[in-house]
This record gives sequence, C-alpha cells and structure tokens, in this order.
Amino acid sequence: MHTQDLLAADTGMGAVTLRVADLDTMVTYYRDGVGLSVLTNAGGTAVLGRGTTPIVVLEHAPAMRHAAPHEAGLFHTAILFDTQADLAAALYSVATKYPRTFTGSADHLVSNAFYFTDPEGNGVELYWDRDRTEWSWTHGMVDMATIYVDPNAFVQEHLTQDALSLAGSRPGRVGHVHLSVGDVATAKAFYVDRLGFATTAAMDDQALFVSAGGYHHHMAMNTWNSRGAGRRQQALGLGLVRIEVPGADDLGALVSRMHDTGVQTADDGRTVAFEDPWANRIEVTTPGRG
Repeated sequence: MHTQDLLAADTGMGAVTLRVADLDTMVTYYRDGVGLSVLTNAGGTAVLGRGTTPIVVLEHAPAMRHAAPHEAGLFHTAILFDTQADLAAALYSVATKYPRTFTGSADHLVSNAFYFTDPEGNGVELYWDRDRTEWSWTHGMVDMATIYVDPNAFVQEHLTQDALSLAGSRPGRVGHVHLSVGDVATAKAFYVDRLGFATTAAMDDQALFVSAGGYHHHMAMNTWNSRGAGRRQQALGLGLVRIEVPGADDLGALVSRMHDTGVQTADDGRTVAFEDPWANRIEVTTPGRG
C-alpha cells in the first residue's frame, strides 16, 4: 500500500456510541463503576468521559431489541489510561461495585488490560500502554501475547488515593475499538484496503488488528462469536464508531479513497459517514469539524 493510501499517523479514535435500553443503569455503570464523568445528559442522550474528552455516548433506545449472540457488532470499547495508577483506580472501582461484570485480564506485551461486560452486554476493556520503546516488531507485525495478570496484585501495586478520588478529571480516551465481524478477509479489504489502516497483527482467519502511525491497534475485528454474520439489523449495542484524523486534507484523501473503491459516504459539513460491510456506522472527523 502506498503511503498516500494510509490514514495519517496522528489518527485516533473518538467516542463510541451505544444504543441502550436502560439509560439510568448504563450511566450509573460507566460513572460509578468505570469512573467516567457525565459531560452531558439531556434528551435521552448521555455523554461520559474523562476530563473534557468524551469516551462513550449512551443513546436511549428502549424500543429496540437486543442483538442475537452471534451477530456482528461491538466486541469491546477499549478505554486507554495514561498511567497504571489511573488504570488501577478504574479496575478497583468497577470490580468493587460491579464484580460480576469482570471477565478477564491480560498482559499483551504492549499493554496491560482488564475486561468487563457492561449491564447490557457490551464489552469494555480498560488498559494502559507500555512505552513504545518497549514494543517489539517482527516483519512489520507487533508482538502481542495473552498472559494472565492478577487484578488484585495489580491494584495493590499501583492504586493511589489521588487516582481514585480524582478519577473523572484524570486523562483517558478511547484507545481502540474491537468489532465482531463475519469474516476477516472482508474486514481487511474494507479497513485496510479502503479505509487506510495498516495491518499490525493477524490470527489466521480469526482476528485482524490494524492501526495508523505504528500504534499496536486502533481497531480490531474478530470472528470468535460471529463467523459468517451478515449485515446488522437495527438493535441495541453499537451505534457509532468515531475516527479522528488530524486535518481537512487527511479527510479529503479518505473521501477520495472511499469514492474510488465504491464506498458510499455522506458529508454533513462536520463529519464523513459510511458503513462497513456489516452495517457498522463509522464517522470520521477532524478536530476543527467535529
């Protein structure tokens, strides 16, 4: 792939929108459990984040059905913390208040991660990155693994009172978004060949990890629960994935690429929107347009 066909190195992820049946319960989970602050909550939509950075947007959609277990959609929203103390505070908070939502932990070599499922079945990853100088690459692919991390030991080693008491005002953002898809080859054709991410890791026909600018991954797609899934119908769960590119030229290049490869886009003057092959809605914007 030519450099001009790649997303800009400074590309990142924006807030993830979830359609929810019980707005109050979900706001409480992400606020009191995960440790996000409520930035706005009006008209059936709540925005939660850290500091002034939105991380999740919860849209009240009580008339919608729950998605079937093997449909395409969200695997998890991954919230990235700047420090191990901030991650420990979030881990301690959600594990203490919602212990039954904890699903696992891992040292991925590039990061430490802890996994949960929110009250409506949406996956949540809380993680901290090691410095990029500590990452290893082999033939252009980042070395990652899944090694057990004791969550209690992690909290005991890294938790501080400041990180716990000031959680909502501390830094944090969406680090990556992981999707459930029908097949990896189609995901690669869309997210790499059309959208412009670079492949950073792959697990045969089971999972694909992609990024911009040499990050370990901004997005991932797997078929672990969804092999063969087709286009999504309207349902609770994932509503929108946001990608942020640095400038108008980067956005224009993306629009040209999508047009040249037959992907229909809509531009309302602030964001460029389109759907992936499973009808997951993607919006791309720049800091000046969002």
